[in-house]
Amino acid sequence: MSTQPWWQTTVVYQIYPRSFRDTTGNGIGDLPGITEKLDYLATTLGVGAIWISPFYKSPMADFGYDVADYTSVDPMFGTINDFDVLLDAVHERGMKLIIDWVPNHSSDEHPWFIESRSSRDNPKRDWYVWREPSPDGSPPNNWVSSFGGPAWNYDDHTGQYYLCTFTKKQADLNWRNPEVQEAMFDDLMFWLDRGVDGIRVDVAHYVMKDPRLRDNPRLTARPMTITKDHGEYDMFEHLYDKGHVDNHALYRDVRALLDSYQPERFSIGEIHLSDWEEWASYYGDLDELHLPFNFSLLHSPWTAADIGERVAAVEAAVPAGGWPSYVLGNHDDSRIATRFGEQHMPVAAMLLLTLRGLPTLYYGDELAIPERFIPAEEQLDPHGRSLPGAGRDGCRTPMQWDNSHNGGFSPHGAAAPWLPLTDDWQDRNVAEQLEDPQSLLSLYRTLLSYRDSSAVLQSGDYREVDAPDGCFAFTRGEGSLTIALNFTDVTLELGFSGKVAVTTYLDDVAAPGVLRPNEGLIIEPG
Repeated sequence: MSTQPWWQTTVVYQIYPRSFRDTTGNGIGDLPGITEKLDYLATTLGVGAIWISPFYKSPMADFGYDVADYTSVDPMFGTINDFDVLLDAVHERGMKLIIDWVPNHSSDEHPWFIESRSSRDNPKRDWYVWREPSPDGSPPNNWVSSFGGPAWNYDDHTGQYYLCTFTKKQADLNWRNPEVQEAMFDDLMFWLDRGVDGIRVDVAHYVMKDPRLRDNPRLTARPMTITKDHGEYDMFEHLYDKGHVDNHALYRDVRALLDSYQPERFSIGEIHLSDWEEWASYYGDLDELHLPFNFSLLHSPWTAADIGERVAAVEAAVPAGGWPSYVLGNHDDSRIATRFGEQHMPVAAMLLLTLRGLPTLYYGDELAIPERFIPAEEQLDPHGRSLPGAGRDGCRTPMQWDNSHNGGFSPHGAAAPWLPLTDDWQDRNVAEQLEDPQSLLSLYRTLLSYRDSSAVLQSGDYREVDAPDGCFAFTRGEGSLTIALNFTDVTLELGFSGKVAVTTYLDDVAAPGVLRPNEGLIIEPG
């Protein structure tokens, strides 16, 4: 049996619950819908863990990331009993369940904030970040929201501003108040005591800010490292509104809490940083986050050289004894099939599932679901409404199960899904691709099965090897396996020998010395 922790050997599948499976017919996915599809995840596809985006009680100003009660299930998703049924069903299948934890902010409709807002002398006033206006009545400093506009909202009732790093409906918690940490840890323990296996920490590096609330320096030009337009937010150097060194003490406390449970519980943090040293600091001395999410491939140009450079940077940054992570798609970025092109999806699948580290697969990427264009006037996402072109609705469209009513997302006769399906849903769905032995879904099933039986892919070391231009190649497990990936539309001659174990073409004519256009190979010793 492997002595590695489960989170080093598994594959995580991210579920956006609104969009996975609707069992009630209201057009919105729910927890029973996830339970209904667990056999697809565990057996048909073959992933070992699922991460569910927020399902907590919420006014849905940011679709669940504005939490109004950290220990309840929003009625649109079901009940706490539905969650318990889901958790038991996950464990019965030998899988793990990861939930979102949103520590940076709560909804302004959370009872804590309602109390905090009620008066300046309320006992919970200091549970949030309140400050006096500047002498001219303007916000306390120049911090801006990543959703546009000032990061402060004025409260007429008490005559002060409260900090809101995201939408005005999401008030930043004051983690420098010990009562806040105690309350948030109590809420986290509510789920750990129920048996959840891990947490994904939302905007993990934002939680602690500069206690002096100093102004951020203004830039004269948009940084070249920015990959997604956030408007005015990009015109500041964010020295003081996130990433304070005190985050590390907080995550040591989180880790100690997780380590107090048996069997072990897991944490992975959403950390968008281009500075690899700062990114890697969230491992601590392997006593903070188990993993920080690594988004570098998600924003990379689709070339062998660029991908290779980014993987090398990750391998160099991860501390000794640490474990990398990789992701190509998620609920905040455009669909990979649209970003890279559908012809590159097979190589992307092999890349994700053969690198050293924990891979996270976003629902529907196994089908190459494309980004759905949704006009600005029809955007539901608050980010898209405040910053044209920044909307995330297009990557959150419903899962496409079959060619029946609403793509099998909801029952016959149900209300229209909360977002429209992609135009090709009748041909691009699970049922159709299961019938095609050379579909992308068939490739994912093959790769996941191979990975599940390969100790080398689960734990072996990584080493990049020389390859022709346009090819990214590496070995795993001291050369036990060679992975060769062709990022071009032409045939490449290789100097490799051995036996082809898997080809992204899913045929029996692949050769270890040749890479066909957009082909990936797993090569075993011959």
